[in-house]
Amino acid sequence: MNPLALDSQLCFGLYAASRAMTAAYAPLLAPLKVTYPQYLVLLVLWETDGVSVRALGDRLALDSGTLTPLLQKMERAGLVSRARDAEDNRVVRISLTTSGRALKRKALNIPKELVCHFGLTLPAIAQLRSQLNGLTQQLRAATTGSTNTTGETS
Repeated sequence: MNPLALDSQLCFGLYAASRAMTAAYAPLLAPLKVTYPQYLVLLVLWETDGVSVRALGDRLALDSGTLTPLLQKMERAGLVSRARDAEDNRVVRISLTTSGRALKRKALNIPKELVCHFGLTLPAIAQLRSQLNGLTQQLRAATTGSTNTTGETS
């Protein structure tokens, strides 16, 4: 096998799968009038409302240059509000509006619809998610230099 062939690249397989996943979400998110990145923001806020922009960026692995315009658009759409933290004016907190909270009810069936779309069992999806999470942790550790080749923390 040619190590430089596109189909030999793990990165391309992950990239293609990510694009296909985003495309699979599009028709399910259209009735909510949100994009996939906006949906991810909503998922975090539905778990914990009032998080800081920094915490939101950390959770979604997005830098502020990407996250800020996304949040501004969501604010203009009436889904979130941004406000300075009362105790630390440097911190901006993101909170759901009534409209943003109401979308949660409309989004409840999206995960089920996707499971049906995949044709995978819930245990298979859980295993795949676990493998991807493990891969993500390994890649992050490798790029920050915090592990050696045996996987031990240095």
